[in-house]
Amino acid sequence: MLAAYGGLALPLAALNLPLYVYLPTFYATALGLPLATVGTILLVARLVDMVTDPLLGELADRTRSGWGQRRPWLVAVTPLLLLATWMLFEPPGDAGALFLLGWSVVCYLAWTIMLLSYAAWGAELTGIYHERTRVTAAREVYVILGIVTAAALPAVLGVDPGSATALSALFWLMAVTMPVALLALLLVVPEPPIAPQAHLPLIDGVRAALRNRPFVRLVGAYLLNSLANGLPATLFLLFAEHVLGAGASAGLLLLVYFGAGMVSVPFWLRLSYRLGKNRTWGWSMLWACAAFACVPLLGPGDVLPFAVICALSGFSLGADLALPASMQADVVDLDRVMTGRRRTGLFFALWSMVTKLASALAVGLAFPILQLIGFAATGPNEPGALLGLAVLYGGLPVLLKLTAVLLVWRFPLDSTTQAELRQQIAEAGGLVDRG
Repeated sequence: MLAAYGGLALPLAALNLPLYVYLPTFYATALGLPLATVGTILLVARLVDMVTDPLLGELADRTRSGWGQRRPWLVAVTPLLLLATWMLFEPPGDAGALFLLGWSVVCYLAWTIMLLSYAAWGAELTGIYHERTRVTAAREVYVILGIVTAAALPAVLGVDPGSATALSALFWLMAVTMPVALLALLLVVPEPPIAPQAHLPLIDGVRAALRNRPFVRLVGAYLLNSLANGLPATLFLLFAEHVLGAGASAGLLLLVYFGAGMVSVPFWLRLSYRLGKNRTWGWSMLWACAAFACVPLLGPGDVLPFAVICALSGFSLGADLALPASMQADVVDLDRVMTGRRRTGLFFALWSMVTKLASALAVGLAFPILQLIGFAATGPNEPGALLGLAVLYGGLPVLLKLTAVLLVWRFPLDSTTQAELRQQIAEAGGLVDRG
C-alpha cells in the first residue's frame, strides 16, 4: 500500500525541479525576459497561490462524497495541471511577462489542490507516531526519485537542463506517469471514514491554528529551512555556469545531490526512532550547514569539490523531506484535541502557504538582488557580482538553517506526548489507529 500511495509523488516531484530550478533561468535566457521581471512575476504568482491555500484547504476538509474526501479533487485537477504545465514548458516564441504570469498562477493553483489532497490523505492513513514517518518517507523516496529522474533526463538526452528541449521532455514524462500513478493510488489506497463534524468558520479556524504553539514553531523552522533550500535551488544553474564554469555538468551535479538525498532516507528514518523527529531534523540541518559553509570559497574549475559539497548537503535532504511532514501530522493531533475537529486539509494548506512563501522569497529576492549588484544572466560578470552570487547561494542558507535548528531542537511533541494525544482523540470519538 505504501508503494501505491507514494507513487503519485514521482510525477509531482518531476514537475517540481523544472518549475522551480529550470523555468526561471529559461525565461530569463532563452526568452530574454529581464532577471528582475522574471523574479517579480514568479513572486506575484506564488503569492497569489499562497493566499488561496487556506480557502482550498478548508474546502477540501468540507468535501463529502461517496467516493471519499480526497479522491474527487485529485481526479478533477489533474487535467488542468497538465494543461498549465504544457503551456509553461512549451511556450510560443513571443511569450512574455503576462503569459508567464497567467499560466504560472493556473499551474500553481492546480498543483496546490493536488498536493493538499495528497498530503492530507497520507497524514490520515495512520495515527501512530513512527508509522507516520514511514508513510512520509515512502512518499518522499518517490519525491527524490522523481527529482532524480527530472535531473537525469536532460543528461540522457544530451541537452542543457534549462533548454526548451529539456522542458518539453520533462512535460511528457509527467504527462505519461501521472495518470498511471493516480490510478494506482485510487484503486489500492483506502481513505479513512469521514465522521460528521461541525466546521469552524475559516477565520476562526486559522486563529485556532495560530494558537497551536508547536505548529507555529514548526512552521517557523520550516519556513527558514525551505528558504535556505530554495535559494540554492533557484540559483543552481547560474552558480554552476558563472562561478564554476561547469554549466555542462549541471545535470550530473543535480543527480549527485538528489541521489545522496534518496539513499539517506533510511538512515534518517532509523535515527529518528532513536533521537526523535525534531533532534534528527536538527542534526541533518547542521550537517548541511557544514557543507554549505564551503561554497563561497569555490571558484572556476572547482567542479569536483562542488560535487562533494552536493553529495554532503544532499545527504541531509532525506530528513528535510520525511521528518517535517511527519511532525506536521503530529501537530494536527494537538489541534484535534484543542478544537474537537479533524482539519488536516486546512493545516496542510497553511503548511503549503509557508512552502510557497519560501520559494517566492527565494526567486523574488535573489533575482532582483543579483540585478542590483550588477550580475548578468548571460555574462560576463565582475568578481564582485560573482561573489554576491556565491554568498546568496551558500552563505545565507547557513544562517537560515542555524536559526531553524534553534526552533526545533526542543520541540515539545515527542512520541510519548503524541500517544497521549491519540488516546484523548480515541476516547472522545472512538477513533481506531491504523498501523
